Amino acid sequence: MKGWNGRFLRVNLTTKKIFQQNYSEEFAKKWLGGRGFAIKLLWDELASGTDPLSPDNMLMFLTGPYSGYAIPNSGKLVVAAKSPLTGGYGDGNLGSAAGPNLRKAGYDAIIFTGKIDKPSYLLIDNETTELIYAKELWGLNCYETEKILKNKYGAAIGVLSIGPSGENLTRFATIISQEGRAGGRPGMGAVMGSKNLKAIVIHGSKEPPVADKEALSKLGKEGYASIQKRDNYGFWKRQGTMATVEWCQTASTLPTHNFSEGIFECSKEIDGNTMEKQTIKQRGCPNCNMICGNVILDTNGEESELDYENVVMLGSNIGVGDLKQVATLNRICDMLGLDTISAGSSLGFAMECSEKKLINSDLTFGDFDGAQRLLHEMAQMKGEGALFGLGVKAASEKIGKGSSDFAMHVKGLECSAYDCHLCPGMSLSFGTSPIGAHHKDAWVISWEISSGTREDYGPSKADKVIEFQRIRGGMYESLVACRFPWIELGFENEWFPKYIKATTGVDYSLNDMWVLGDRIYSLIRAFWVREYGGKWNRSMDYPPTRWFKEPLTKGPLTGKHLDLNKYDNLLTEYYTKRGWNNKGVPTKETMIKLGLEKEYLELNKIL
Repeated sequence: MKGWNGRFLRVNLTTKKIFQQNYSEEFAKKWLGGRGFAIKLLWDELASGTDPLSPDNMLMFLTGPYSGYAIPNSGKLVVAAKSPLTGGYGDGNLGSAAGPNLRKAGYDAIIFTGKIDKPSYLLIDNETTELIYAKELWGLNCYETEKILKNKYGAAIGVLSIGPSGENLTRFATIISQEGRAGGRPGMGAVMGSKNLKAIVIHGSKEPPVADKEALSKLGKEGYASIQKRDNYGFWKRQGTMATVEWCQTASTLPTHNFSEGIFECSKEIDGNTMEKQTIKQRGCPNCNMICGNVILDTNGEESELDYENVVMLGSNIGVGDLKQVATLNRICDMLGLDTISAGSSLGFAMECSEKKLINSDLTFGDFDGAQRLLHEMAQMKGEGALFGLGVKAASEKIGKGSSDFAMHVKGLECSAYDCHLCPGMSLSFGTSPIGAHHKDAWVISWEISSGTREDYGPSKADKVIEFQRIRGGMYESLVACRFPWIELGFENEWFPKYIKATTGVDYSLNDMWVLGDRIYSLIRAFWVREYGGKWNRSMDYPPTRWFKEPLTKGPLTGKHLDLNKYDNLLTEYYTKRGWNNKGVPTKETMIKLGLEKEYLELNKIL
C-alpha cells in the first residue's frame, strides 16, 4: 500500500495497552482517510447510546493520503468522537506539526478508548510509544503545557493538548496546538479531558510511502507556484480571513449582539484593515504558502493569533468594538482551550439573558471585563460558567422563559459567524452540516449573495449546498487537506486527483470524490439517527428560531427575516436530492447505491 501507512495506533487508556493495527487497502480506498475513516470506525465500534464523556467513547486523531507531504496545505489532521455538546457525530480539523509528525511516525490515526487512572500524556517517537503520568501538567493552560513538552522533547515535535476547559468538561472545549491552532468545536477537548489525557506528543522521522515520488515532487512545486500567481494572493497574505469582516458588514451578515442584527457600528475598529496596522507576525500550518494566522498584541501586550471567526464572535457578536480587547478574549480562549465560536455565542446568549432579566447577572453587551470573567468561569465550570459552559442549547433549556428563541445553534452546536436573516442557502448549510451549525462544510454565503439570489429558496440553493458539502466536507476532510487554496484563491480541485494518484497510485476522478462525500454524509446522518432514535425529526435541520421570528431592525435589510414555510420546502428539496426520506433519513436505495447495505440493515432496526 502506498500513500497510506496502512496502520492505526490503538491506545486503551484503561488497560494502558498500546498496539498497532493494520487496515486493508479496500478500507482505505472506500473511506480515504480523515472524516471518512472516523465515521466508519465510530459506526462499527461505538455502541449506540454511549455517553460521550464515558470511558467507552472513542477519541480519534486522523490523517489522510494527502497529509504530511510537500504539497500545498497538507499540514492538517482531523479529530473526531461522539460529541458531548450535541450527542451526535463530532469532528474538527486543525493544522499543526502534529499531523505530519504522525504520518512520519508511521501511523495514519491514533484511536483512544478507555480512561487512564491519572492525568497523563501519550508520547509517540516513531515506533516507540509510551503513556506518561503528568500530574504536574494538569491545571496548566495549553500554552504552558506545550512549552514544557517542547522544552523536554524538542521544538520539532507536534503537541496536541487541552486546557482547564477540557479538564473540567466544558462542553465546547477544543484541542489546541501551537498557541492558536484549534480543532474539535463539538467538545473534542472535553472528551480528551474525560479520559484524563492532557496531551499527545508526536515525533516522526520517516517519509510516508509514495507511489510516484518524482511525480509528487513535480506536482508539489507546480502547485505552490500556481497558488503564488493567483490574483488575490497578495491581499490574502496581508489579511487572510479577516477581510470577511468588511464584506459581511456591507452585506448585513455580520453577527451583532447575539445574531440579532447584521451590522455593527464599530465594525471598522475590528476589521482586516485595522488588523493590518497592528500585525506583528504571521503564523501558518506546515506545508502552507498562503499563511492565514495574523498575530497582534492584545491589551496586555501578549500575542494573539486572529482570524475572522474568533474576531467576530468575540467582537461584534458581544458588542466589543476594540480589536485589542477582542485579541485578549481570543488569547484567553486559546490558552484555556475554549472554542472561540461557541464561547462567543455563549457570551452573547448570556449577555442577552442578563439584559432581559432572565438570569441574575449584571452582564451587558460590550462588557469586556465581564466577558473575561465568564470565559474563565466557563473553563472552570463554576459560577455562571457552570451553566453557560454547557452550551447555549442546554443553557436555554435550563433557563426557559422563551430563551430558546435566541439560543443560536443547530443540534446543539453554536452557529459560526454569519447572520442569516436573509440567507436561506447558508441557513440550509448550517441546518444540514454533519456536526451542527458550522461553516466549514458548505460556505455558500458568498455565492448566494454575489449571485443575486439572496431571497430565492429555489432548488439551486440545495444543489449548491450539496456541491460544497461534497467538496469541502467530503473530499477535503478525508484527504485531509485545507480548503483555502480553492475557496479563496481558485486553486482548481482538479489538482487533487493528480496528487492522490502520485501518493497512492490509485486513480480517483472528481466524481469518485463526490460519491465518497455522499457516502460519508449518509453514514454520518445514519449515525445521528441511530443516536437520537425516536427523537430524530426534520426540525433538527432547522436554523435558529431567531432568524425566522425576529426581523432585522438596522441597515439596508431592515424588516427582513427567513420564511419558515419556504425554508421547509427547500429542506425537502435537499432531502430529495440527497436520496433521503422526508425525515432526513437516507433511504434503503441510497444506502445500497453508496455501498452501505450492511449499515442500512443496522439502521433499519430502529426506523
